[in-house]
Amino acid sequence: MTGANAADARVAVVVPAAGRGERLGGGVPKALRPLGGRPMLVHAVQSLLAADLVSQIVVAAPPTLVEVVSRLLGPDVRVLPGGAERVDSVRGALRALDDDIRVVLVHDAARPLTPPSLVDAVARAVLGGHPAVIPVLALADTVKEVDADGRVLRTPPRGGLRAVQTPQGFRREVLEAAYASQEDGQPAVTDDAGLVERLGVPVATIPGADEAFKVTRPADLIFAEALLARRPLAESGRSS
Repeated sequence: MTGANAADARVAVVVPAAGRGERLGGGVPKALRPLGGRPMLVHAVQSLLAADLVSQIVVAAPPTLVEVVSRLLGPDVRVLPGGAERVDSVRGALRALDDDIRVVLVHDAARPLTPPSLVDAVARAVLGGHPAVIPVLALADTVKEVDADGRVLRTPPRGGLRAVQTPQGFRREVLEAAYASQEDGQPAVTDDAGLVERLGVPVATIPGADEAFKVTRPADLIFAEALLARRPLAESGRSS
């Protein structure tokens, strides 16, 4: 997608936010856990709204909380009921996109501090010609592959490994084809790029951002609170 086609292409972001997030605890859906006095989902969506290249945002919310989430996010974000599984939520959101959307980013609601510049960088890479793009970071820790009993099988060379973040970006037709190919009973994948890889589509990488970490456990929430407290008031959205 280059030249005039790229210039005219509209970019949408899909946010599957219907998961429960048992590891984080708290008794509420993970996306609605408070961070700095507001739900994580609100922080994540505000970063998307601040990106220059995003034209549409669709959030898949817990079915019983669609109205609540709609009020939280405001009129510029479309909120619809999420599915039983993440794959169902993304499929439903894809069907809700405007017809003229050409690039789709999929973003985790649990990455509330993702900078808008990373969102634009992913979108720009797809607009520049890549069918699929993911942001990545080099690993700081050594990684071990273990068996079902916890015994170490091998130590993969760390130099060729990367931690993957979101948003992940795709040409719309590529992502739709990937989800159309996912059938019941197939092994689950942990990200959208994994589905695209099954099609044999090349996935490009760009540098990720330290702030785009995923809030999964209570310690992550404490870290996110500390980072948010250091942000300027206008940037964190807490100005009056």
